[in-house]
Amino acid sequence: MSVYIGCFVGVGVGPGDPELMTLKAVRHIESADVIAFLVNDKGHSQAKDIANLFIESQTLLPILMPMADDAKVGDAVYDQASEQIQSLLDDNKKVVFLCEGDPLFYASFTYLLSRLDHNSTLVVPGISSPQSAACALQHPLTMLTESYCVITGRHDDAFIESTLKNYDSIVIMKAGRARVKILNCLENSNRLNEAKYLEYIGRDNEFIEEDVTQLDKQAGPYFSMFVVTKKDRPR
Repeated sequence: MSVYIGCFVGVGVGPGDPELMTLKAVRHIESADVIAFLVNDKGHSQAKDIANLFIESQTLLPILMPMADDAKVGDAVYDQASEQIQSLLDDNKKVVFLCEGDPLFYASFTYLLSRLDHNSTLVVPGISSPQSAACALQHPLTMLTESYCVITGRHDDAFIESTLKNYDSIVIMKAGRARVKILNCLENSNRLNEAKYLEYIGRDNEFIEEDVTQLDKQAGPYFSMFVVTKKDRPR
């Protein structure tokens, strides 16, 4: 059995704006030996882009994550990455893994966390996209006794419509490829006029549409979401 003498830190870098990173996140990034992060097939990493200002001489460990619906593809990537990270930990290295938003909220870090010894792991929380979306809209997610639910566009129509009918406030994340389906569910649930749509929150290419009937019925980018809240609220 290996002796874990290194340290693995999941660091939340927030939704996009580097100024939303915490002081603790910056401190761990600056003191890391190795910075790990997921990249797409073009070698791009949004998490690294957010943290770039604080990355200097650290060794970089990009982890290629193909966009695939087959969970076995992701599992193989996380298996291999965890072996690489474990080898670094055994060599007494501090490895920081960068995560958009928060490391334990729909985040890739959770799959590495489950594969490594928690005794050698730390987690630094980050601002998640629903909170940042509410601020961008200047619109509260919940008030008083309102119920609140977060789901993803990966659910089927029946589940999404049931959620829209049974909760006051709903955030639907990972809306990109499911945008047409979500728009149809909003219409079927009579909540089109209560929904707002956001892309790339906190980034230079941030886009907000407060009238979702104006959206084209086609797929959107991965980093997109719908925020649905009650129309009539106390003032």
